Amino acid sequence: MTKKDQYPGDNVEVARYCKALAHPARITIIKLLLSKDSCVCGDIVKELPLAQSTVSQHLKELKTAGIIQGNITPPQIKYCINRDNWENLRKSLLMFLE
Repeated sequence: MTKKDQYPGDNVEVARYCKALAHPARITIIKLLLSKDSCVCGDIVKELPLAQSTVSQHLKELKTAGIIQGNITPPQIKYCINRDNWENLRKSLLMFLE
C-alpha cells in the first residue's frame, strides 16, 4: 500500500491533473490542442519558445495524466485532447473548487 492509497481517489485524481497543468507550456499546449482536431509535435514546437525535446517532455506529462492522447501515424505522432478525460478533469476541478 502506498501513501497515495490512503487518500480518497478523487483527491488523487485532482492532484494528478493539477500537477500536469502546473506549467505554462502545458497550458499553452492544451489551448492549442483545444483549438484543433489534432497536431503533430513539430507544429506544437513552432508555437512555443522551447526545444523539441522539452516540448516532447511536456507532451509526455500531459499524456501520462490522460489529458491528451497520441495517435501514431508514421513517422509522426498526432496529439489531441482526450475528450472523455478532459470532461472528467473539468468536473473534478469544479467539484474541488465548490
